[in-house]
Amino acid sequence: MAFFFSVVPEFERLVHFRFGRYIGLKGPGFIFPIWPIIDHTVRVSLREIFLDVEPQTCITKDNAPVSVDMLVYMKVVSPEDSVLKVENVIGAARGMAITTLRAVVGDITLDDVLAKRDEINKIMQAQLDAVTDRWGIKVTAVEIREIEPPRDILEAMSRQMSAERNRRAMVLEAEGTREAAVTVAEGEKQSAILKAEGEKQSEILSAEGHRQASILDAEGFSIALEKIYDVAKGVDQNTMSLQYFETLKDMGASESTKWVFPLEFTSFLRPIASAMNGGDSDGNGRSRRDIPSE
Repeated sequence: MAFFFSVVPEFERLVHFRFGRYIGLKGPGFIFPIWPIIDHTVRVSLREIFLDVEPQTCITKDNAPVSVDMLVYMKVVSPEDSVLKVENVIGAARGMAITTLRAVVGDITLDDVLAKRDEINKIMQAQLDAVTDRWGIKVTAVEIREIEPPRDILEAMSRQMSAERNRRAMVLEAEGTREAAVTVAEGEKQSAILKAEGEKQSEILSAEGHRQASILDAEGFSIALEKIYDVAKGVDQNTMSLQYFETLKDMGASESTKWVFPLEFTSFLRPIASAMNGGDSDGNGRSRRDIPSE
């Protein structure tokens, strides 16, 4: 009887049918026997493969057409399901990827499609994996390679980007001017504070100097008065009278025609008059001869 054998590498499995009925997986290694006519095998690769999905025109949520090119990475995790539950697993996965891509892009605005590529990849992977799981396929990654908006949208985006750059330049310039003005104002403020502090310290020191000088002047004047008082205590009435005469002599040498004498002047003349009368006078300037006897 004729029979066949097969060698299955590590990265493949044989889905074995007998009389059209699935009887199990074979491999890896040497598979024997495989009966002709009654046995049929399907070789399934377990390695990760990728689908190069051609550029697809999708309409965004804000009705902007974009062309999206992507890659889908997947691998077979259940060989029997990939054979028994779908006729062409690669074709089915490609069609599902295109349909899912259009659905996902249709729920996103153009700006988000261009800016949130990683988020779209994750959404695509989750949705595709949920569908292909029943086929024994695991979607490991989805990568969008290129997104191309129409030419008119590209031109509008270029003008928008130019305007945005100009706006940012103006904002940065204004911000720099403001910071410079703040720095200058802060410097002037600090300078004014330091100047005022210096003037304050100067005035305090000057006032302290005046106070010390006034105290010294007052102490000197007090000491002078004490000296004068000490000297004045030793001066008798006759000496004071002579000083008055010296003053009168100076007054007589002046050009004045009128003189004013204080009332106390007569009290200074009494001792002199008493001395001229030989001491025959009382304390009030009257001669003892003029005093009636008792």
